[in-house]
Amino acid sequence: MRRRPRVGLYQRAGKRVLDVAVACVALPLAAPVMGVTALLVRIALGRDLWYRQERIGLNGRSFTIVKFRTMSPDRRSLSVDVGLERDRRVIHKTPDDPRHTKLGRALRGSGLDELPQLVNVLRGEMSVVGPRPELPLIVARYEQWQHARHEVRPGITGLWQVSGRGRVPMHESVAMDLEYVRNISLRGDLKILFRTLPALLRRTGA
Repeated sequence: MRRRPRVGLYQRAGKRVLDVAVACVALPLAAPVMGVTALLVRIALGRDLWYRQERIGLNGRSFTIVKFRTMSPDRRSLSVDVGLERDRRVIHKTPDDPRHTKLGRALRGSGLDELPQLVNVLRGEMSVVGPRPELPLIVARYEQWQHARHEVRPGITGLWQVSGRGRVPMHESVAMDLEYVRNISLRGDLKILFRTLPALLRRTGA
């Protein structure tokens, strides 16, 4: 039986303080960008600005993640070839997915589509830094050891994201997430935060 690692003071309390502080500072600073993004999404994709999806978070509890919409309103009618679907099982974001509009691909590449998740952080559903929140259907196929990812809140950014997630196979992302959970610290979180913007600018975190 796998022994649960000892939870330190930072993980018990300090991490949540950091999350709230970062979100409270970032939301006002990001508000103008989010406003322009919302206008562009409204013009390109219609009235509904938000993409909502169930994900699995802390202790295996489900919550609704919020993003800006990036897919075409008629995405269900667009065919996706078999090779592309196979690639999507290996890497998280596929640049050639026909369901994403030109604006949507730009938003995803820049990470701007994920700015509304700062609200998820304030609600206590997510952390600024942590493992990527996964879909219930994926979590349902987890082996027991993989559920260790849920010992912390999922994050907007994380070790996998700043390590070039566009090139890292998804099965390796689980190993990175578990490495993060085992070594969680204030220094580690700050290091990931500082690496996030350069990764987005280089498009290696997209």
